[in-house]
Amino acid sequence: MPDDVVYSTDPAFCPTCRRSPCCCSVAAPKQSEPIRLSFKSCTKGSGMTIIEGFQMHPAGKEELLRSFKKRLGTGGAVKFGVLELQGDHRDFVESQLKAKGYKVKRVGG
Repeated sequence: MPDDVVYSTDPAFCPTCRRSPCCCSVAAPKQSEPIRLSFKSCTKGSGMTIIEGFQMHPAGKEELLRSFKKRLGTGGAVKFGVLELQGDHRDFVESQLKAKGYKVKRVGG
């Protein structure tokens, strides 16, 4: 294949999967602790679902959040390494993360 990338100066390039950004961290979870899933109610709106404790590349977190937002039709952001989704979507997020092989622990009510 002439289009196969062998080397790149891009800092996000992964020599294992040969992609930029790396997709290895999304496909193969390597967590020493469970992911903490909680809900934070706000004064305005319906609150937000907080997902913390991921040990993956920031690009992998963005990709995971993008898939959740697209599937749920809601907004969200990655702030300081913590994924935030608008609304109460703990059940959906927990089922999706368990299907991907992550251990999930619910924190709070």
